[in-house]
Amino acid sequence: MRNRLCLAGLTLAAALLACNSNTPPPSPPTIDPLTEAQAQPSGTLTPHPLPVDLPTYTPTSTPSIARARPKASLVNCRFGPGTVYSMVGELKEGQSASIAGINSQGTWYYIEDPGNPDGHCWVAVDFVETTGNVEALPIVNPPAASVTKIAVTMQQPRLVAACDQFPQVVYFSADITTNGPALVTYRWEVSTGVSSVNNTIAYEEASTQTISDYYQIASPNDYWISMHVLDPNDISEKADFQVICNP
Repeated sequence: MRNRLCLAGLTLAAALLACNSNTPPPSPPTIDPLTEAQAQPSGTLTPHPLPVDLPTYTPTSTPSIARARPKASLVNCRFGPGTVYSMVGELKEGQSASIAGINSQGTWYYIEDPGNPDGHCWVAVDFVETTGNVEALPIVNPPAASVTKIAVTMQQPRLVAACDQFPQVVYFSADITTNGPALVTYRWEVSTGVSSVNNTIAYEEASTQTISDYYQIASPNDYWISMHVLDPNDISEKADFQVICNP
């Protein structure tokens, strides 16, 4: 019985010594977050920040300007949309030009004339490559053809005849050039005040046609003869000639 009491006393004394000791308590164990997350029981939810609705921005862009460049080394640029119109320029290899429109058949582009920044001309769709928004091109109607040049020629710019051999007949001609299909109305006018009747000649394509005529001169003098085109545009050209009396 005495031995048991001694043992209990020793145990109590050891406990009191432990409470009065200056030794700090052990630090709590460090827990790895990953291990802790893995160790969470099934069905435990981990909180996440709620998504923030940001405004949606849709960029707007201006359609790019349509441009044309040759597939080959050179493309003819014409007055109108077709080979029946005259050539007014060319689009060379390495060049490009902005496209201003397209014909109603979709076969020719209306472009800025590379050789004339203030003008336009037409190139065939099949012979050019394009970039930009060609779908938005406006329809451009073909231009009205016109007479672009007249050249009047006298067969004898200086006619010498015996003074008793009048009247004399003079012969002349005019080359009339158009830049496309046209119906040309014209008349001859002489410095004596005489004019021919109005005449018409048809052009199926851009070309030059020659019109010849003659006039009877009553006396020697200095004269001129004029080719006056009335339609599709008003244009004229004249040539001077001289008739001399040789006694």
